[in-house]
Amino acid sequence: MTTGLSFKIVTTSVQACAVQLELLQRHGLLLFLWATDIEVIYICCHCVIEYWTSRADYVVSQAMGAASSTEGEREPLIFPPNPETSIQPVYSRVYGRRWLVLTLFSLLAFMQGMVWNTWGPIQNSAIHAYDFAKSDIAVLVLWGPVGFTPWLLFMWLMDKKGLRASLLLSVFFMVMGAALRSVPVPDLQLRRWLIHGGQLLNGLAGPTIMSAGPLLSTTWFAPDQRATATAVASLVSYLGAACSFIVGPLLVPAPNDTTSVMVARAVVSTDTQINHIRDRIQLVLYAEFGMVALLFAAVLFYFPSRPPIPPSVAAASQRLRYSSSICRLLSNFRFLMIALAYAVPTGVMAGWSGVLDMILTPARVSQVDAGWIGFWSVVGGCVFGVAMARFADSIRGMLKLILVLMMAGASLASTWFTLTCLTRLTHLPSTAATLYTSCIVLGIFINSSVPIFFELLIETVYPVPEGITCGVVTFLGNLVTGCLLFFLTFYTTELSWLNWCLTGSCAFSLVLILFFRESYDRLYLDVFVSV
Repeated sequence: MTTGLSFKIVTTSVQACAVQLELLQRHGLLLFLWATDIEVIYICCHCVIEYWTSRADYVVSQAMGAASSTEGEREPLIFPPNPETSIQPVYSRVYGRRWLVLTLFSLLAFMQGMVWNTWGPIQNSAIHAYDFAKSDIAVLVLWGPVGFTPWLLFMWLMDKKGLRASLLLSVFFMVMGAALRSVPVPDLQLRRWLIHGGQLLNGLAGPTIMSAGPLLSTTWFAPDQRATATAVASLVSYLGAACSFIVGPLLVPAPNDTTSVMVARAVVSTDTQINHIRDRIQLVLYAEFGMVALLFAAVLFYFPSRPPIPPSVAAASQRLRYSSSICRLLSNFRFLMIALAYAVPTGVMAGWSGVLDMILTPARVSQVDAGWIGFWSVVGGCVFGVAMARFADSIRGMLKLILVLMMAGASLASTWFTLTCLTRLTHLPSTAATLYTSCIVLGIFINSSVPIFFELLIETVYPVPEGITCGVVTFLGNLVTGCLLFFLTFYTTELSWLNWCLTGSCAFSLVLILFFRESYDRLYLDVFVSV
């Protein structure tokens, strides 16, 4: 918060709180704030009592014949710096161009998610076309979390130079990675190395793409649209990964039998079919490269870091420095609680969905059907997440309750899916309908919780910058994903343990949220200063 804004709030807090209480009662918000944080209402009531007490003292002093003070006696003894600017109110404005900025960022996030999840949905075809092993498919998915290794550099760049500089560097990595994957060299060994390098470069764009959504929403959107904008910017990368479940299997033909990779490898005996699979994969790679290059040109042409006038008081306030922000986050126990509650289930879910085809293969689910299951689970999570974010914008201060309901539902759905896959032991019906339903419900609950987690994290640690806060938690989530996929590269024969990891992660997150004490520092600033 700037010095001028702080001086104005302090010097007018008594009178302002009296007016704010009247307006809050008029709009029916006082009951909500009383139920949310009694301390805030106590402060306001204390200010109102102080105001009317001072008025009473003034009347008594006048009745007793006290002389009024002179103009010089009423001058303050200590002047704030820059008095001309300290008494000016903070103006806010929203611009129509914010939707263009959100659209460009969302399209970039969409493509980054699609490029990352290129190989999981077509893993059977890739194994035969490029002689990949199962462990290679897991490593290709692993490059996404590995790309988060230099996350501190991207967070520093975002904090010091703004969102535009960090985003341009990230999109440059995306273009180079998509181009590297598309080089049509005949040597399969060299081709595999190029594909791995391209996936790593695309992963380097992850720290900005997955962390900058809340920063963009705070910088460009009003308080009653922040959660919705955060949901769109954060979930669209998941939507890109979901579309790869459809684009890949529809454009790339699967081997003759996908229920068993070993059988499929034996059936495919002609070079004609292998060459056809390679050509279709190459078509997908070319198309993704073209779309990423087009978006890079658009961002290079127009993508401002911030609007001329901030949209809210919180957007105009001064934030902590980079080093101070990192120290405060790592020493804040409440932040670590909710960060782990976010990172563990979402990290496990990301690794689990990246190899969903391999998980469903023992259940005799084809590559195309596994793609549709993954697609609808992520799409359902994105749609439900935007709807819940809009609900959170309408009724503020309910983020913890929403997360409790989401994680409880995710725990039940993951248990249902895990037991369904173990039909030989549980004797539960393992049909296409049960697999579809349990997996889609699971994806809806976990994926839709991402923007709600982001908003609660930012409210908890305000005034730490949004980009740094989300950068830390997304790094933790990708660290969990990376550890999971690292173990998967060594143990791919039987994957039922991965389902149990997902169930345990949801239950662990639910326990942490139940013991978490929520606070809404940024919301209070916007409500009480702007009323």
